[in-house]
Amino acid sequence: MGSTSAQSDNGGLGRRNLIKRSAALGLIAVPTMSFLSACASGGGEEDPKSTKSKGPVSKENPFGVNKGGALDVVVFKGGYGDEYAKAWEALFAKRWGTKVSHLGTQEITGKLQPRFNAGTPPDVVDNSGAQQIKLDVLFKGGQLLDLAPVLDAPSLDDPTKKVRDTLIPGTIDTGLQGGKVVSLNYVYTLWGLWYSGKLFKEKGWTEPKTWDDFLAICKEAKADGIGGLAHQGKHPYYINIVIMDLIAKTGGLDAMKAIDNLDPKAFVGSDAAKAAIEAVYEIVEKGLLMPGTNGLTHTESQTKWNQYKAVFIPSGSWLENEQLKQTPADFDMKFLPIPLLPDSVLPFEAVRAGSGEPFIIPAKAKNMAEAQEFVRSMLSKEWSTTFAKEANSLTILKDGVDPSVELRPGTQSTVDAVKAAGDANSFNYLYPNWYSEMDVSIQNASNELMSKRIMPAEWLKRAQAAVDKAAKDPASKNNHRD
Repeated sequence: MGSTSAQSDNGGLGRRNLIKRSAALGLIAVPTMSFLSACASGGGEEDPKSTKSKGPVSKENPFGVNKGGALDVVVFKGGYGDEYAKAWEALFAKRWGTKVSHLGTQEITGKLQPRFNAGTPPDVVDNSGAQQIKLDVLFKGGQLLDLAPVLDAPSLDDPTKKVRDTLIPGTIDTGLQGGKVVSLNYVYTLWGLWYSGKLFKEKGWTEPKTWDDFLAICKEAKADGIGGLAHQGKHPYYINIVIMDLIAKTGGLDAMKAIDNLDPKAFVGSDAAKAAIEAVYEIVEKGLLMPGTNGLTHTESQTKWNQYKAVFIPSGSWLENEQLKQTPADFDMKFLPIPLLPDSVLPFEAVRAGSGEPFIIPAKAKNMAEAQEFVRSMLSKEWSTTFAKEANSLTILKDGVDPSVELRPGTQSTVDAVKAAGDANSFNYLYPNWYSEMDVSIQNASNELMSKRIMPAEWLKRAQAAVDKAAKDPASKNNHRD
């Protein structure tokens, strides 16, 4: 919840919802009723106090930032850390003389829920991690600013272009709620499997492109006393990377869109979903999981993987930065697209790629002009390069990293994977941001499956029940992909 995008625990991201980084990671409690009530009564109008310090508007200063103002920034301190944000804040303060308040934390809901309840939220929030505040909940409560004015503002690098025209195509879609872009998913993230180039070289293995080849390596590893697949058991978001990617690659984009569009046959009645979940369960059934992985956190499981206790692990492209301290210098981290089941519609090179790590501006931000200019600045080449240096990851800005910056092997392997996939074979799910309760329900079902407490047929039933429940929400009619 890499995302997501991001992750809780000691220094982890998951980002991931992500990546979830762009999605919630792990078993997440539903927000309290007091918070839901506060959101519902919050409204979406800008706080009048936020306009008091507004200065003169110009092409160079589209939001009217006054010199010597203030800015309150809260950043999820996960796999990407928060040094990049501190560097940004220093650049912003140098340009505008702004006094910046900074908080790096993994307790996003714990720290910010009371502030949203009181109508005094921060100005800019990196709303990520296992304790992120659900975007759909914030949106329904009118708590999020529409970011269209930022996206339509002149680019800092080329004022003849709008900011939105400088971004990788499709990357702002994950910030959509009800047809509005209310979160900026800043990090360009890939999801898939990871392995050690050093281990592969020692064993004489080659990248498995088919599921059978993948299983063969896992079996050979087991015979050598090594786990085939590790996963972050306490946070089933991660194993869902494998499951959901298998569905998309087996059934094609139609199978993916059926889930996002809450189709009554998204899971039950889907040949792709049935094949995918049975393939993943085969890993469990044949004892190819790293022993104990079901009970581990993301950092615990990833560290054991760094210690060569398992061959593969699923994650987003924040993994390398998250594991810097635990990764041996010669580990040679590599990214692997999910291998193919027979008769797959998409090719092996197809990857789930998109934007994670959602940044938001609360509708009641006190320093609105500064907040909007800060987010606009994030989408400059200078700030994008700063992020790449500090967080070892790419942003959604096209050609956003100075070519002189040398990337680590894992990050470079994701760059290579993006090029191999191309626009035609890049896909991404939107349901984790649109329907957070559904996302968590599917994660819970996956947790039961990997622990051998339910079978694939039951997983399909539970996943479909989560889809059907989400479809009954009248607000779901506002979300649709063609």
